[in-house]
Amino acid sequence: MRIEIIGKNVTITPAMRAYFEKKLKKLEKFVIIDENTPARILVRTYNTKHKVEVTVYAKLGILRAEVSDYDAYAAMDLAVDKLVGQIRKQKTRLEKRHRDSVTDRLIAEGIDDDGLAPVKIKKIDITPMSMDEAIMQMELIGHSFYAYLDEDSMEPSIVYHRNDGRYGILNLVSVSESR
Repeated sequence: MRIEIIGKNVTITPAMRAYFEKKLKKLEKFVIIDENTPARILVRTYNTKHKVEVTVYAKLGILRAEVSDYDAYAAMDLAVDKLVGQIRKQKTRLEKRHRDSVTDRLIAEGIDDDGLAPVKIKKIDITPMSMDEAIMQMELIGHSFYAYLDEDSMEPSIVYHRNDGRYGILNLVSVSESR
């Protein structure tokens, strides 16, 4: 992540810079953030308060939080907490929308609890990314697997949760290529 820290009416010390960067790194476990993802932290000092504005231009969209506190470090903590809350809220909305739409379709098709579950064929666009990015995407959407295009080999792959708690990778090749 490319982090830009700007101070208005305050000098950003190396300790503040290190603390802010450490706090902002917590977002990496929730969303895909690579080394080119820009992030901007603006710290302003007023008579009695510090105001911290954090903006991260992530792949899922712009994340922004603004917090005022008597301590700049506490304001940064609260700003990161706000950003994490925004991510979780969005994830919950997506899960609820998906869950509700499946339920509505089952009711519309007249399938009850004793009937067979419908088979669904779904086409997805797979994008080139690293295995680490695919794992983060899988964790973000809350699924037990995630399909992606391996950016090194350009082959379709699937990352999944194993029963032992670790991750597994399936590299997909056609039958003619495997012989």
